[in-house]
Parts: sequence; C-alpha cells; structure tokens
Amino acid sequence: MAPRVLVSDELSETAVQIFRDRGVEVDFQPQLGKDKDKLAEIIGNYDGLAIRSATKATEKLIAAATNLKVIGRAGIGVDNVDIPAASRRGIIVMNTPFGNSITTAEHAIALMFAVARQLPAADASTQAGKWEKSKFMGVEITGKVLGVIGAGNIGGIVCKKAIGLGMHVIAYDPFLSNERAQEMGVKKVELDELLAQADFITLHVPMTDKTRGILGKENLAKTKPGVRIINCARGGLVDEAALAEAIKSGHVAGAGFDVFEVEPAKESPLFGLPNVVCTPHLGASTTEAQENVALQVAEQMSDYLVKGAVSNAINMPSITAEEAPILKPFIKLADVLGAFVGQVTEGPIKQIEILYDGQTATMNTKALSSALLAGLIRSQVSDVNMVSAPIMIKEKGIVLSEVKRDKTGVYDGYIKLTVTTEKQTRSIAGTVFSDGKPRFIQIKGINLDADVGQHMIYISNTDVPGMIGFMGTTLGNAGVNIANFQLGREKESGDAIALLYVDGPVDQAVLDQLTANAAIKQAKLLTFAVE
Repeated sequence: MAPRVLVSDELSETAVQIFRDRGVEVDFQPQLGKDKDKLAEIIGNYDGLAIRSATKATEKLIAAATNLKVIGRAGIGVDNVDIPAASRRGIIVMNTPFGNSITTAEHAIALMFAVARQLPAADASTQAGKWEKSKFMGVEITGKVLGVIGAGNIGGIVCKKAIGLGMHVIAYDPFLSNERAQEMGVKKVELDELLAQADFITLHVPMTDKTRGILGKENLAKTKPGVRIINCARGGLVDEAALAEAIKSGHVAGAGFDVFEVEPAKESPLFGLPNVVCTPHLGASTTEAQENVALQVAEQMSDYLVKGAVSNAINMPSITAEEAPILKPFIKLADVLGAFVGQVTEGPIKQIEILYDGQTATMNTKALSSALLAGLIRSQVSDVNMVSAPIMIKEKGIVLSEVKRDKTGVYDGYIKLTVTTEKQTRSIAGTVFSDGKPRFIQIKGINLDADVGQHMIYISNTDVPGMIGFMGTTLGNAGVNIANFQLGREKESGDAIALLYVDGPVDQAVLDQLTANAAIKQAKLLTFAVE
C-alpha cells in the first residue's frame, strides 16, 4: 500500500508531482491548514504532512495523527511545529534549511545597502516631490568592517558576498573552526571584539536560550558608535526596545529588520525611527526560494516514506538514500540487541554504554544508537521508535555513552551493549554476517554464535552435567519444539547460558518448570521482530 501524504499549505504543482512520481499518494488541500478542526479530523489518515507556515502542527493535532510518520516543513523555520510532541509520538520533523539560504543572505545584503544609503526614506521623499540631496548623506560599504554573528550556512554566504563587496569580515560563531574561518577569508573573533570593531552587524543564528537577546541593552552599549544592525534571522535575537533607545541616542546609526519579536508585527519600538528599514519577513520571499523549498521537502519526505532515507531532520539523525540499504541490517541488529537486554533486565536502568567496533564505528552510529535504544525500551513502551527513544532515555535521566574503536577481534565489526542497573550489569554483542541477518556473538562475556529467531528462550545457569538433557526433556514434555540450540560457558562449573530458538510462544508454567532446577538462575521467553 502506497504511503499517503497530505499537503495542507500552498505547494507548487511540480512539488506535488514529485510525490506522485516517487510512488506516494498525495492529497493536495492547500487551504486546509487554516481549518484546524477539519485538519485534526482527517490527519489520522496520512503517513506524512507537508506544510509551510499556515498549518500549525500543535500537540493537539499531533495527538490526532495516529498514523503520521513525518512532518515536512517547506522552509527553515519550524516554529509552527511542536517538536517535543512530535518526537514523543515518534514523528520525524524535517525542514529545508538550504532552499532559501541564498535568498535570505541576499536580503541581508539588500538591507545593509538600504540602511547605508537611506534608500527607503530617500525614495519616499523624492516621490513626494522633494529633492533633498543633502538630507540623505550615506556611507560606503567598501572598506567597512562587517561583524557576522553566526557563520553557518546563511551567514557563510553573507561573508562571501561581503568580501566580494570589499568589506573586512569578522565572525563570531562558537562552532566555527580556525581552519574553516581561514578558508572563508574571515577573522574569527569573540563577541565582545566583534561588537567593538564592527561598522555593520548582521545576525544569522537560530533562536535558542543562549542566543535570545544576544544584542540586548548591555551588548548594544559595547558596540562601536555609528554601527548599523541587520537582522534577517529570528525575532528576539535583538532587544527591539533597547535598540530603539540606542538609535534615538545616536549611538546606533540605523537598522534593517526583516524579523520581529512578535509576528505579524503590527507595532514595534523600531517603527517610525529615522534610518530604520523594516520588511515583513521577506527573507525567503523569492519565486526561486519558494519553489526550491517546495521541491526539496517533497523529495525528502518521499525518500523517507519510500526508501527510509532521512535528511534535514530536526529530531533524528540523517540517513542518506545511499547508506540506507547498507545501514538497514545493522539497524535491525541494534534493535534486537536492545530488545534482548530490555526483556531480560529487571529494575531501573542507570547507565547505557554502546560500543562500536571495527566497521560499525565508521557507520552512522547516531542512527544505530537510536535503533538500539528503541529496542531497549520497547518492552516497557510498545509504540517507541528511533525518534522517540532518545527523548525517553534523556527524560529518564539515564546516562548514555557511545564508544568507537578500531577492529579488535575476528569480526570485521560488531556492536556491544552494556546496561547497568542498581543490582547488576548486563552485556550483549552482535554482528551481521554476509547473509544480512543479525547474530548474537557474546552474552554476559560468554562467546557463542546464535541466529535471532522470533521466539527464543534465554537460560542462565551454572555449568553442571545433565543440563542439556534436562532442558530438552522439559520442553519436549511440554510440546515445545526446539529449532536451534546454542550454548556457551565462562568456564567449567562456572556461569553458562543457553539460547533456544523455538517454534512459538512458551507458557510461563513451562519456564517455571525450567527454573525449578536449582542450577538454572533465569529462564525467559524473548520475542523479536524478525522478517
């Protein structure tokens, strides 16, 4: 059955056709996003929801989306999506961060020119029949210092264009390496240095707790007198009231704003001030950008629903279309390793360590870890998946660590999971053979080689004579057929384990008969989702 996607905002016909061409059934209702009740009524029928900014994917809507697997936002901002609610429900949230990068960067440059030369005010004056040449004295951009706060995708494009205009560019970005700054031709500085040196400041950072109000009253006072400030990123990065006071005092010479603390911005302390240019969030408003993000979101959602590829996800590691088929058997391995430990572990988990050895260390381990965590807690929460599992682990306060190392044993690569509770530590390791199927290779430090079956009995016992006969006789008397049998032991008379691949479910009464033997410490029926 083909996956179904609802498009509830305006998207181009070309984008809608991409869904169809890739085997996705699409329902194009571009006005539905404005009718939240009707949207909530039908959202349960769809696997995907493609939106722009009109549709609000609230917690209430997400609760009604019983079959939804992915929300695709055609654009960079996801303020209209309740990401925590989506993550808890296991819904991937994607955006299109690169489709409007050039457009937004160009708008920032355009605002910088407009503020430098007072273009809007000069235009209004001239069209009013005035000729006030001396009133609109501007400044050159060439040779000036541009301070870029946030030198990522959009900020990087601004840096390149500003260098082309003959500006000296300095950048503040905690994630910008010295090597990358050199490649870009910019000087990496701390924030206070940027504030003190920049003739123009432009912001290109997301809204976070750390960036909110990054240009507040205190930092504005540190800026160079006569500075001009551009914000095409997010409203709230700049304290509008504090900036208005700085403009009135003459400390700040002008500002260009495309985003505001409250939008739609019907009023702002900046409105009406001299040499302040304001636009209604036009950063992505070009025909090219709108088409680009629409095509991109259709491609991303289709790739996920049809191929399992994940790109530009807000709440899940990306998996490219190329690596998806290679990663698939290892994702299955990670899931069954987690499921094994989740089913045999009693008591609250305090620590989780995931070891990637050999070739697995070179893979997309974030995706593998997400699959493993989903398997681990599925015995407690049935509808958990790769999106929601990491959120749940974090909410439970469990300490999670990931270790990668070069090949150390006979296997090209394997994954080992170690879980610690208040009373015990459990570990299991597994790998994928050439047939693409997962296999257990170590349990409790004891080596073995076991296929993974849908129904398996795990037995932990003391190594004493007669155990194989006892297990076989007990299960045979109960009508349980053993399809496969794997044994392992630490040493003679030490700890031993058995994995019995059986044809179907086993009653608890049969397991109780096994544990009635004093040598058997645990007998547990395990169930795995296998193809």
